[in-house]
Amino acid sequence: MYQCPKCQSERVVPNGSAAGKPKKRGQQCGYQFTRTTPRGKPLQTKMLAVLLSLSGLSMNRIARLCGVSAQAALNWIRACAHAHDEQPKPDGTAVIVELDEMWHDIKKNGTSSGSGKRWMLVQVDCWTGNVAAVTTPR
Repeated sequence: MYQCPKCQSERVVPNGSAAGKPKKRGQQCGYQFTRTTPRGKPLQTKMLAVLLSLSGLSMNRIARLCGVSAQAALNWIRACAHAHDEQPKPDGTAVIVELDEMWHDIKKNGTSSGSGKRWMLVQVDCWTGNVAAVTTPR
């Protein structure tokens, strides 16, 4: 039995056809409709996509497991994050990196100071934010 999507009444009568699909009309409210099945995916599938994202799976893998496109899965995850998590407020702290003597040494002696090699920044002290630059030995 069909049910009217507007008033949820089961008093539905046929009312012609549109694009080869039969139209229905609710007798109580007069609402005309053709679709009898709900659109979209169920909430369980959307929450599964969010949980899989939190566990570290890629968007393509989540999409394949849920049977949707990667963009749809991304939209569900973003909508859930927007609805349930507040935007972080800036706390006014900034990270400042100082390159005192090392910067001048590299500028003067570009070839002898290891310039052109890979540099790696290592956080020395997490409380003060001190950072050290490390390069490979010659």
